[in-house]
Amino acid sequence: MSIDSVGNFLTVIRNALQVSKRSVTVPFSTMKMGIADVLKQEGFIRDFEIKEGERQQKFLVVHLKYFEGKPVINQITRISTPGRRHYEGLRNLTPVIGGLGISVLSTNAGIMTDKQARKLLVGGEVLCHVW
Repeated sequence: MSIDSVGNFLTVIRNALQVSKRSVTVPFSTMKMGIADVLKQEGFIRDFEIKEGERQQKFLVVHLKYFEGKPVINQITRISTPGRRHYEGLRNLTPVIGGLGISVLSTNAGIMTDKQARKLLVGGEVLCHVW
């Protein structure tokens, strides 16, 4: 049995936004940190930090962003799952909501948006769509 840690991470963010939480804490992984970094660069979250808990266990604290009381993230959807991976080449990368949103990709050059992937001329696994 595999656990979809990225899917759980996105669900925690989605649930926190529905109840207007200011921050969420999840177990640390480099994949989650990469996704949080992309969301911060694109302005979907305020910030994130890495905290160390008991027994040197790391946690990722994500500070969510709101504008006029409404969450900046309207929708965050998992695309590639452990049971069905979704890869897109450079030519198949399509904009999300006509360019208003982003696709987060895992490429051989790291985790990045679809716009950055087009600039670097790479494709990869589509992790999620955010708008």
